Amino acid sequence: MSKTKNSLVIAVSSRALFNLDESHRIYEEFGVEAYAKHQQENEEVILEPGVGFSLVKKFLSLNSNKTPIDVILLSRNSADTGLRIFNSIEYYGLNITRAAFTRGESTHPFVGSFEADLFLSSNHNDVQKALDMGYAAASIVNSSTQNSHETQLRIAFDGDAVIFSDDSERVFQEKGLIEFEKSEKENANKTMKAGPFQAFLKSLHKIQANFPEKDNPIRTALVTARSAPTHKRVIHTMREWGIRIDESFFLGGLDKGKFLKEFGADIFFDDQRQNCESASKFVPTGHVPSGVKNQ
Repeated sequence: MSKTKNSLVIAVSSRALFNLDESHRIYEEFGVEAYAKHQQENEEVILEPGVGFSLVKKFLSLNSNKTPIDVILLSRNSADTGLRIFNSIEYYGLNITRAAFTRGESTHPFVGSFEADLFLSSNHNDVQKALDMGYAAASIVNSSTQNSHETQLRIAFDGDAVIFSDDSERVFQEKGLIEFEKSEKENANKTMKAGPFQAFLKSLHKIQANFPEKDNPIRTALVTARSAPTHKRVIHTMREWGIRIDESFFLGGLDKGKFLKEFGADIFFDDQRQNCESASKFVPTGHVPSGVKNQ
């Protein structure tokens, strides 16, 4: 079934939605049969929320005829072992009705089949393949921290190699900070190329636009290592794209975690694994294996 023109579709793996660490440990140590037995014996045992649970719950709470939002479950489980997952979905009252169970096969081909705007998974390979196909995708970083806003959906993004392409990041990596700042100053009025999350941010902005700017149920933030004067090109690019970012943090290399905690992000997306590990101590985090730092 094709999504409607203005709908937002989120594809999420079972391990991103729920805490399946114990089940995964059994799979890793004892194999598929032991895993299947464990899941079947615990079908009525409700799973604890995972890293992406708060994000999914808030997205679903915004679903309406005016702002259609669909969450799809993409799972490497079989339909049989996935019964526990759907029992947990039902227990939490999550309106997730569509799913693909691949019985161990990669789930990434179905990101396109469901026309997903965002794919969240704990499987790095599935995420990488989805990114290579041109979809916004992130690998969930293990975290037991939950500092998200009580009601408002809050999503934070890194800039280069996430919202924007990695062209500027390549200059920094290859030529250093001075040449990077020089290049960005010279190109301050030149719009940057889109990164893997630009389309998702645009779709998110369309949902936001259905509500008043004040007390909007969605709030976004840009949290970047950039500082003045390289922030000018970012502002110019967002204006050209017609996208509003509610809060912007140009941190000049400061640790992002404390700022993300104060922002109350339901999830933060960053391309650098080191930044993700640090941020995950404060908020749910997704690693975007995109750009020069992941080559």
